[in-house]
Amino acid sequence: MSTDSKKLVESKLESILKDTRKWFFYAGLFSLFINILMLVPSFYMLQVYDRVMQSRSLETLLLLTLLVALLFATMGILQILRSKILVRISNRIDMELNGTVYDAIFELARLQPGRITAQPISDLTKLRQFMSGAGVFAFFDTPWFPIYLFVMYMFSPSLAAFTILAAIVIFAFTIINERGTKKGLEKANSLFNQSSSFLNKNIQNAEVIHALGMHSAIKKRWYQKHIGFLKTQSEASDIAGKWANISKTTRQFFQSLTYGIGAYLAIKGEISPGTIIAGAVLMGRALAPLDLLTGSWKGFVEARGAYGRLNELLKEFHEKEESMELPPPKGDLNIERIVVVPPLSKTPVIKGISMEIPRGHIVGLVGPSGSGKSTFARAMLGVWPLMSGTVRLDGADIHKWDSQKLGPYLGYLPQDIELFEGTIAENIARFGEVDSKKVVEAAQIAGVHEMILKFPKGYDTKIGPGGIGLSGGQRQRVGLARAIYKNPIFVVLDEPNSNLDREGEIALANTIKYLKTQGTTVVIITHKTEILLSTDLIAVLNEGLLSVYGKSSEVLLKLGIIKSEPKKIVKNQEKKASPVQIKS
Repeated sequence: MSTDSKKLVESKLESILKDTRKWFFYAGLFSLFINILMLVPSFYMLQVYDRVMQSRSLETLLLLTLLVALLFATMGILQILRSKILVRISNRIDMELNGTVYDAIFELARLQPGRITAQPISDLTKLRQFMSGAGVFAFFDTPWFPIYLFVMYMFSPSLAAFTILAAIVIFAFTIINERGTKKGLEKANSLFNQSSSFLNKNIQNAEVIHALGMHSAIKKRWYQKHIGFLKTQSEASDIAGKWANISKTTRQFFQSLTYGIGAYLAIKGEISPGTIIAGAVLMGRALAPLDLLTGSWKGFVEARGAYGRLNELLKEFHEKEESMELPPPKGDLNIERIVVVPPLSKTPVIKGISMEIPRGHIVGLVGPSGSGKSTFARAMLGVWPLMSGTVRLDGADIHKWDSQKLGPYLGYLPQDIELFEGTIAENIARFGEVDSKKVVEAAQIAGVHEMILKFPKGYDTKIGPGGIGLSGGQRQRVGLARAIYKNPIFVVLDEPNSNLDREGEIALANTIKYLKTQGTTVVIITHKTEILLSTDLIAVLNEGLLSVYGKSSEVLLKLGIIKSEPKKIVKNQEKKASPVQIKS
């Protein structure tokens, strides 16, 4: 990623904080008045003991009590408003960033498969929860400590000095807590992510684990990771809990000790008896934010870690700049000396392939396992980045297209068919607005319409994540219907007949024939030779290089796959695959 693109993302994050900065100012302003009003209990005590008790005036006591009640009500309203402000700030940050974080997860998951999880969304939630929780109040109240110190000094310089000593001790506990838990909490979070990722991957392969009797072994491996996380988190939590309780106990001790110091000063005639109570209450209030700071430090460290991870994620991701909208593509594909290195690898799999695919042609892509066929398909669709070279669709670099705008013109049936939780209709319509006519048309072209009607609710039948509830062949045929939804101009089919029965094979051949009549450019990756008879061109890959590319009949003869005349073979194939009929 270029430096300019990083700055673009960073400036976006900074702009969100700048937009909310004035609301932080308001929260701080409310904190000022709240902390001034926190002085009310001390002055109330002082007036009751030094004035009311001496004068024995019930009218004075009633008036003071009514005034204190009014001031407490005001303080309560200000605290509610401050809390609402912080909740609104945290919600706004979430709303501003959640879409970007979501896009970043999927973009980086595409480029770094297996390394990216949904953890950033949890981090964003953790950050929002901390900002709207009680722990953040410590950071707003602690700066007003000098207010209490000044009032304490007005009571007695000795009490002020003792308050400073107590504050230094409690703040030292906070620093010790920070240094003692930082690395542990960071390590615990990393181990938790590893454990969760390992578990999620195993859940996806539950059938294989059960069938091969791997449950105990996999559970043991997960258990080791989970125990490592629990041990690390427990150690960090023990440290945090120890210093939080030490801080709380110390604060209570200092607050109680204030009575003794106050009594000593009162005996010497330096302060009044009422000042003893008022000073103790005031000291407790002055030290409360520091105590809360120590107690909430674990949450602060976790929120800070979440923010750091989000920041790192967004540094790797930048939103594509709006580019001029291009006219709808027609299907001419030009591949210019592309070199492709799969994500998380350093070795090129595709090594300088160049070829042209005219619009409306059906191309078969063959080669031994590991020759780079699926990698080549991902490169043609712009899914994986190129180390060098260019894939051009109608002359335009396919990586310059906005995937949201280009997607409807492309069709893709991957080797591992992924259907999503929802109805069959929603899956075929790619979870966009369901056009019933187009959904049925795609299903009819793919030869899956009759099969879908046999389901309990037809097209409204819900399927589980990954296509649970459908057989491998059914998933493949629904996936084919999705690939050709709304007649895309360029379609890539990766092993489209790997799970098909004879009926499915015929339906696939009919689909390819229909796409040919529509002028659709189609690339078919396959190990089965029969489907190659429907192609116009065949490309043979070997160790990432294009070894043969030409007319299908010539390549098939050259490879020794066919020996009879091409015309006879095509004629026999046409008998098996009749043109598809679209029902109105």
